[in-house]
Amino acid sequence: MKSRHLCWSLVLVFSIFFLPLGSAQIDQLGQYLQKTGLRDSLYSQVLDESRTIYIQLPMGYIPSKKQKYPVAFILDGEMFLPTVNEVQNYYSGGYTPDMILVGIANDQNRVRDLTPSAISHKYGMPFTAENGKAEQFLEFIAQELIPFIENKYPVTNFRTLIGHSYGGLFTIYSLLHQPHLFANYLAIDPSLDWDDQILLVEAKKLLATQDYKNKALFLSLSGQLHLQNAAITMDNVMQDSSDFTLFARSNIAFSNLLQQNTNNGLSFEWKFYPEDIHGTIPFPSIMNGLISLFGWYQMENTDQINSFDTPQEDLLRIVKHRENKLKDHFGYPVPPYPEELLNMSGYMNMEMQNLAKAKMYFELATEYYPKSANAHDAMADYYQAEGRPTEAIKHLNIAYSLSSNPYYKERAEAIKSQKK
Repeated sequence: MKSRHLCWSLVLVFSIFFLPLGSAQIDQLGQYLQKTGLRDSLYSQVLDESRTIYIQLPMGYIPSKKQKYPVAFILDGEMFLPTVNEVQNYYSGGYTPDMILVGIANDQNRVRDLTPSAISHKYGMPFTAENGKAEQFLEFIAQELIPFIENKYPVTNFRTLIGHSYGGLFTIYSLLHQPHLFANYLAIDPSLDWDDQILLVEAKKLLATQDYKNKALFLSLSGQLHLQNAAITMDNVMQDSSDFTLFARSNIAFSNLLQQNTNNGLSFEWKFYPEDIHGTIPFPSIMNGLISLFGWYQMENTDQINSFDTPQEDLLRIVKHRENKLKDHFGYPVPPYPEELLNMSGYMNMEMQNLAKAKMYFELATEYYPKSANAHDAMADYYQAEGRPTEAIKHLNIAYSLSSNPYYKERAEAIKSQKK
């Protein structure tokens, strides 16, 4: 069922698992290089209309494992879900957790849904698009979309919200008005100039009084500080009072508010992209934003894990520290490392005749993945190498009970016959 001749170094084990897999996925008919986002829909009583969503499961998703994943909700999903998925293809596992991605289509009634207040004029010009229904759209997400996703897809209650421009405005609106809905907020070049900076006015009170413990925000600003004057820079933009800089000044003013209210528990990062414009900033913001929001997820002490000389008790301490850290952030127990990584580490230590460390890794695999037949099969390999057939048979019987795979039963019978 697995190779028993692993000769890689520990460095390879703890790095190759997280190499970028890319997105060159060939579909079953071989007609496309990549397909992203399965179309789904639900009818909203709140909005009195059908809403389209797109679902992307993690690359390694296996239904039989019944694993649940954090979930990211992506506004303008018809545009940005492929970008988020591409970033995940490269960074999930080592920098970000595997997630189920939910792209919310906003190609219809976008301005209506994503803006927090009704206006009739913008920058002195008539504004005729229907607008100002963000409260209803957030109600749809909270009362209908999230329950729909939780009932149909294997997601946890650890949620991330991603939005650009008006979507970024809505992301900030959600952070201010229903912060319990999401743990992470990624607001890309948000249109905080909307309605005379109405969200900035609200934020002055809400950021000072609300509890944002265990919440995180990544906020970005593009390099278009002034559409007609290249002399406007970050050094002088706040001194300009024209409408041409109101967009950028609103973003900067909000970031200043965040810095003035660090006692509310919100973890945040603000990043300026001088080389990007409003239309190009989503990609780097999504990449940097997800890495920032999940900075706590990234592995630590890899130098000690990769060292052959690290004592077993120190390795176990590192594993348990990561287990507790992930539980604190997610709010529920999460295996600190993938099962494959633990098993590979176990087999490598068996090759090196470090049986105590091998046993530790195999036992951790069965502890964190108790329903995995493969983890118990690996445990049987260890006991068989130790010359303890009874224990090996025990774990093979567990593996068979979990999977009904005849391989485990046949292997247990073979070991029994050798004992006679």
